[in-house]
Amino acid sequence: MSVHSEIKKITTETLRNMKFSKERITMLTAYDFTTAKMVDAGGVDAILVGDSAANVMAGHETTLPITLDQMIYHTQCVVRGVERALVVADLPFGTYQSNPEKALESAVRMMKEGGAHAIKIEGGEEIADSIKKIVNAGIPVMGHLGLTPQSIYQFGSYKVRAKEDAEAEKLIADAKLLEELGCFSLVLEKIPAILAKKVTESISIPTIGIGAGADCDGQVLVYHDMVGMNKGFKPKFLRQYLDLYTEITGAVAQYVADVKTADFPNEKESY
Repeated sequence: MSVHSEIKKITTETLRNMKFSKERITMLTAYDFTTAKMVDAGGVDAILVGDSAANVMAGHETTLPITLDQMIYHTQCVVRGVERALVVADLPFGTYQSNPEKALESAVRMMKEGGAHAIKIEGGEEIADSIKKIVNAGIPVMGHLGLTPQSIYQFGSYKVRAKEDAEAEKLIADAKLLEELGCFSLVLEKIPAILAKKVTESISIPTIGIGAGADCDGQVLVYHDMVGMNKGFKPKFLRQYLDLYTEITGAVAQYVADVKTADFPNEKESY
């Protein structure tokens, strides 16, 4: 039996079953082939091709500028590097909010051209028609509530969301609505842990938290943050597993020194 036939691919159904069996779901972002290969080999259940690519890959201040074509490109790169994980791709700002037809068109392009296994979109009741249209076409949808970075100019900051009762109640109602509409899972970003626990217990689809406490069914982090590539970005919810910024700049400095002093390449490294 080949190695490939032994690899059990993660599906949307796998994630739902993990919630029922109380096995935690792991998710990280990736935006390119090489990273996706490493993240997949590390054993994560799902990979998010996030519109956070606008920040970490393109250097934008918000996620708003990234286009659907750019997101499709990043998704294609990731899918080529993955053997096991479920690949979920963000639909970027402006590609699904205005009308359900446009939303479906964007989702179809992401699946056909990008090769994604599922798509993720931000918001609740406001985008219900778009979600319905996409789900009815047989495309798996992951919801996203709490801090929704595409609405950053509406919120005005990246602070914790749903601290007030009214916003918390709307979030619970939206979570239930997303489940009813057929979303297979839900990201909860930067909300009080106690609210995330309540949401997780009140719906039968898995919740994946980022800055939403330990009671979600799973967790997601931005890969570049988790391995310490972004110097100075250390929000409370982030656990940094490496300090790659220091490691990589150190290695580059050593390479520069070795070339300048004619130490590299040496005899063994020459033909």
